[in-house]
Amino acid sequence: MESNQWLWQILLQILLIALNAIFACAEIAVISVNGNHLKKMVAEGNRKAVRLQKLTEIPASFLATIQIAITLSGFLGSAFAADNFADRLLSLFAGVGIAVPRSVIVILITILLSYVTLVFGELVPKRLAMKKTEQIALGLSGILTFVSKVFSPLVWLLTASTNGVLRLLRVNPDEEEEVVTEEEIRMMVDAGGEKGSIDSTEQELIHNIFAFDDISVGEICTHRTSVAVLWEKDSPEQWKETIQQSGHTVFPVCGEDIDDIRGILSAKDIFRLGASAGKEELLSQGLRPAVFVPSTVKADVLFANMKKSGNYFAIVLDEYGGMDGIITLRDLIEELVGDLNENESPADIVQLGDNKWRIQGLTELDDVARTLGVSLPLDEYDTFSGYIFGILGQVPKASGQFELDTPVLHIVVESVRDHRVDTAIASVIA
Repeated sequence: MESNQWLWQILLQILLIALNAIFACAEIAVISVNGNHLKKMVAEGNRKAVRLQKLTEIPASFLATIQIAITLSGFLGSAFAADNFADRLLSLFAGVGIAVPRSVIVILITILLSYVTLVFGELVPKRLAMKKTEQIALGLSGILTFVSKVFSPLVWLLTASTNGVLRLLRVNPDEEEEVVTEEEIRMMVDAGGEKGSIDSTEQELIHNIFAFDDISVGEICTHRTSVAVLWEKDSPEQWKETIQQSGHTVFPVCGEDIDDIRGILSAKDIFRLGASAGKEELLSQGLRPAVFVPSTVKADVLFANMKKSGNYFAIVLDEYGGMDGIITLRDLIEELVGDLNENESPADIVQLGDNKWRIQGLTELDDVARTLGVSLPLDEYDTFSGYIFGILGQVPKASGQFELDTPVLHIVVESVRDHRVDTAIASVIA
């Protein structure tokens, strides 16, 4: 009889630890379940998912229910162990002639029970819940629904008390927190990239999407010095020569100077009208009004406007109303996905060897600083060519190479074209 009672007491203790484990496991599983996937399962008619969604509609009530269940199972387990096992252990020690105070026995039982409960009632269940979140959350939805109904009066009392304390601390308990921030998504993407679950291309694309609304069109447009234009005074034959040499399809038509923009002419329209068409006919039938955008407009805004209007070519204006450059829908797309045809133009920065790089003159100065690992005056100059001119103090002649030293770089300018550095070779000064 005594042995049976001892066995039942042990089984009851195991049951209380198991209940603690179930609720600890449920807490992590339900909190970690993917909300979007849960909504999808609800739409598909999954009854377990419906129950689970009802539980999570009011997170404060759910957490209070779980906390009550965990606290009760832990409290009952501790009280039961101290009451039932203390006298037995005292008798065992007395039987071998060792006198131990009851308080010491209770402390020993509490330490042992805490260890067992911590391992089997907390840590192991929570690790399992993190591994099989959805499966466990759905599997325990029925038990949790039943427990939430049983404890609903106590849950109401605890929730009201908690909300009252929060209001005393001037925290609105009903205010919804932002589910996820941009920075958190970026961190998750980076973590996924480190673990290999997101490849580098996907990682770059996601970061580019978030950066898209922070970039102005002035930062990514083709600068005016690199724009191929059709001059109104030139003949159609000269226009066709410019078209063939540039390889572009749409061109600004300029009058007196590059800031005097008369409109936009498509190469397709020029060749469609035929060789017999004169300049006046080409201008009257093919010239379209130019779309102007300020250089400060954000890339995402222009992208949306281009999609809406169908105009995929725009003239970018600086603050004085002059041409800053041109921008196309392709430029915007490349800002998201990278260069579509990288072999069309040479790379901005090419490493030639140890501590030696060939750099295109129009390369952004911050790209140069980042690639070479040096500190450059990014607030003073936008391009590598501008940086060289600033150090040199004058516009160099178009012929011949020349060298110069900056505080951090030794630069050999290979060629100058259109009053700007075309290419240069740079090495870091040790």
